[in-house]
Amino acid sequence: MKLITFTKKGIYCPQGKFYIDPWRPVDLAVITHGHADHARWGMKKYLCHHYTKPILYQRIGVDIECQSVEYGETITLNGVKLSMHPAGHIIGSAQIRLEYKGYVTVISGDYKVQEDGLSTPFELVKCNEFVTESTFGLPIYNWLEVPELNKKLQSWVLKNQENSKTSVFIGYSLGKAQRIMKAVEGLGKIYVHNSIGRLNEAFESVGITLPDYKIADFKENPKEVQHGIVIVPPALLDSNIIKKIPDAATAICSGWMQVRGARRWRSADAGFAMSDHADWKGLLQAVKATEAEIVHVTHGQTEIFSKYLNEIGIKSDVVETLFGEDEEESEKETIENPEP
Repeated sequence: MKLITFTKKGIYCPQGKFYIDPWRPVDLAVITHGHADHARWGMKKYLCHHYTKPILYQRIGVDIECQSVEYGETITLNGVKLSMHPAGHIIGSAQIRLEYKGYVTVISGDYKVQEDGLSTPFELVKCNEFVTESTFGLPIYNWLEVPELNKKLQSWVLKNQENSKTSVFIGYSLGKAQRIMKAVEGLGKIYVHNSIGRLNEAFESVGITLPDYKIADFKENPKEVQHGIVIVPPALLDSNIIKKIPDAATAICSGWMQVRGARRWRSADAGFAMSDHADWKGLLQAVKATEAEIVHVTHGQTEIFSKYLNEIGIKSDVVETLFGEDEEESEKETIENPEP
């Protein structure tokens, strides 16, 4: 039995007559999470987790038709039972479980098995068919435990304070920025770019408490952030905004830092391997635990990861999608009054 097909518009469930994370306009789009490569404009109706709803309103518009559900809540669409289960990727991220006549398919979206203290922890969902990402599907990607990684960020901030430097973190506005805020809480005043501030409001609207912060006015008063802790999106890395921050030391927070380090962006002073995706061990842990009969591998190190799964006895194939290999690169940040 096939519960999903891969079409030009996206992942489609023909029995249920809906799409999961479609990249072209459709009547009903089931959304795994709020990153722009998975949640796009133009759908007639959206279905997502409660926590993702304010993010879609923030990013796509308040006039969209959007229904939201809780984790584990089952709804039936044209005979297909659909439920959402925590993916551990970012706030509201969900694995989509579909069941029809006893056959179960799970579309995981983006996920990580490591608990970050903000996202609802990943939940194992057994199934017959599993769709997995493979953004970091190579053995070289192995993340530090969150407390250990946080200590590295904290040490870098404290060192900068000793040297009268302003700590500037570069991190994706949705998910990464909030993790950075939590990691450096209590070390000084936190300033964020307005794109991060707007998404912080989405977190706070569903009852998630974030550290105290202030939206920085980089254009009119850049000296305000001097010797503080600043968080900006990747789109501003080489902008005049950062160049105007007094005594700035910059750090990239991205999973790519595991191997490329600050060399990926030569203008950065430091790099921290912080990712909202599963590392190699996490991917294997999740895939094996599903006990799926067939695993479809999407975006990232697809060929290598799928080949390895087949070699260890897990039937796998590669599926081409328009999902970005990394949301930090695929997402076009909405920057108000950007400077060249």
